[in-house]
Amino acid sequence: MNAPKARTVVALVGLSYCAGALTAHWTWSRMSAAIAAGTHGASTEVRPAEPPAHKEPAATATIGEDAAIDRLQDKNLLLPVDGVDRTDLRQSFAESRNGRSHEAIDILAPRNTPVRAVTDGHIAKLFSSERGGLTVYQFDTDERYCYYYAHLEAYADGMAEGMRVKRGQIIGYVGTSGNAPPDTPHLHFAIFVLSPEKRWWEGTPIDPYPALR
Repeated sequence: MNAPKARTVVALVGLSYCAGALTAHWTWSRMSAAIAAGTHGASTEVRPAEPPAHKEPAATATIGEDAAIDRLQDKNLLLPVDGVDRTDLRQSFAESRNGRSHEAIDILAPRNTPVRAVTDGHIAKLFSSERGGLTVYQFDTDERYCYYYAHLEAYADGMAEGMRVKRGQIIGYVGTSGNAPPDTPHLHFAIFVLSPEKRWWEGTPIDPYPALR
């Protein structure tokens, strides 16, 4: 091979090598970026955070309690358990239950007594937990408050998350599910002010007693 042809071959080989090296570098750079971003070989879908299965409403700072109670009294909430007089209610919000604050009111009634929605709204969550048993989380119409019904014996027929409910509509029945004493059927009823994120498991607990009395 003469000198000019030899120089041409060497130049072509050199260009091929450089192109291959640049391609390999570009490919590796993209793979490295994907791995760092957590997208290599996996979906990039972002899923909303869900609370642990045992999670009960967690307190978050929002409205003052006095103002919240005043607004609740203006709503004229229905007593949620059939056959119970308002004078029979007993304040127990600040009492201790198994080492934690109760932050609710217990309404005793015979097993399978109907439990009714205290106001208009929708069912945010049907949930079963170790402590609360069968529970209902109901938002009111403006999604400012959440009403929590626990220890139910059963849900009313046709109950489903997202469905609209009217004040006085049966949503469940008094029972002892969860950690309720098996010989003391009652409704554990709580109210909390929702955080701006409107999460059913977050809110500021409000004493239901003055709102129901």
